[in-house]
Amino acid sequence: MSAERPILPPVRLHSEAELARDALAAPLFVRAVKLARWAGPDTRVGAGGELAEAHLPAAAEHLGLPADEEGAAYASEAWRLAVDTGLFDVTDPEEGELPDGAEEAEAEGTVTAGENLALLTSGSPQDVLGIWLDGLDAVHADATAPVLDDFADLVGEDGSIDFDALDWDPEAEAEFLDGVLGNLYLLTLADNGAGDGPVPLPALAASMIVPDDMGEPTDDILEQVSEAMMRLDDQFRLLEPIGIVAYQPVDEALMVEEGETADASAGADEEDVTRYGMVKLTPLGLYGVRARMLEAGVDAPAVGDLADKGADALLDGIAHYPEPAARAEIQLWLAGHGTQGAVAAAAELLAAARGTDEGAPLRRLHCQQALALAGEEAEPAVRAVLGDQELGGLARVWLAEHGAADVPPPPEAMIFWLAIDTIAAQLDADGELDELQGLVEGLSAQHSGFFDEVWRVDHPATADVLEAMGRLHSDKKAAKDARKAAFKARSRAGG
Repeated sequence: MSAERPILPPVRLHSEAELARDALAAPLFVRAVKLARWAGPDTRVGAGGELAEAHLPAAAEHLGLPADEEGAAYASEAWRLAVDTGLFDVTDPEEGELPDGAEEAEAEGTVTAGENLALLTSGSPQDVLGIWLDGLDAVHADATAPVLDDFADLVGEDGSIDFDALDWDPEAEAEFLDGVLGNLYLLTLADNGAGDGPVPLPALAASMIVPDDMGEPTDDILEQVSEAMMRLDDQFRLLEPIGIVAYQPVDEALMVEEGETADASAGADEEDVTRYGMVKLTPLGLYGVRARMLEAGVDAPAVGDLADKGADALLDGIAHYPEPAARAEIQLWLAGHGTQGAVAAAAELLAAARGTDEGAPLRRLHCQQALALAGEEAEPAVRAVLGDQELGGLARVWLAEHGAADVPPPPEAMIFWLAIDTIAAQLDADGELDELQGLVEGLSAQHSGFFDEVWRVDHPATADVLEAMGRLHSDKKAAKDARKAAFKARSRAGG
């Protein structure tokens, strides 16, 4: 059977060392680390680990923030992140140690440096990224929390909170934001990474709400997109300081009234679109979103995943990679073998390329590409398969391309077999139609009476390839000959 196609194209991530440096430079993470190192034995926290209000002005001052309400909010946010990422441990007061007259709700605990604080300087880049991912989870949870503009209205006379009145589904909120980040991830990887520019917020919101088969969006759909934009605007403002996105917020001048925007689709030219918000994933954001997708069970490959695997896993894994990603993966795999192991690596690739299953032609195509990158050192392994029916053709092609001497001419049967195998691989790879048509016409034109002979080729894909040639060939007579040959091949195979 052919290799399973990944849901997402492979991402090319920065090195862990580079990503760890980015994580340590994320503004919110920087503030959290500063507060973790600033806190001492006299620092008091509430029952939930929050910094006591009396310490907020000093914390804000330590961070270089103004000693006002906004500065206190930033300091409180950084403190929560330090708690959530284990930069220090919170110690609750022992029972019976409360000051006289203090209520349980007023109890204060203390903090001590956590193990993770030391790991930021003494640990590996992977340790740093693990701590940062905990921080991302915490910020993500904050971003999907309900908006409590009228919190007082939700508190009953007995002090209880009416959560049902919030009309808030935490799972749905998290799923929506993850869907938006997933779409942004996919857009970033589009066209082999050529789509890594900022995305307009209206387009991102519409990608989650407007049905694919909808022509002109209805007023109701446009209103939903507008509401989603404003929610995403708030969320991306929260996510940017942890380093996951670069975000240009919605221009406040576009607000019609609180919580509303002008119709984002009405009369905005190319430049105006940027006023409705622009967002892009950072390299650290690509890493973070991929980590969340992997945790959720999504197949999100990365270049380098196959570097330490066997040749069989390599050839199957890159089967449907874009060419630049496949080339990069092969180069990493070959680098792991070194020049001394070039012959062994080539032999392993050739062995993995054998087979009569549906995916075998594409494996052989990628094997040929891998051998091209292996260099002349691979020649002994390539010569060793010259007599192999499945590999002898590609071996001769490789030797000829490298200017090798004493290359035996291929038997006619091998020429036809290689033609069928090559077209089968390209059909499985879903190549460009024009290129595939050129390949079909070029191979069939190389030999007079091609279709009179090729139907006898003992290859599992012979009939399917001839049927495809009948559809693709621009010459009507040749196309008819291909269809006749396909019928003969099926009859010969008993199908």
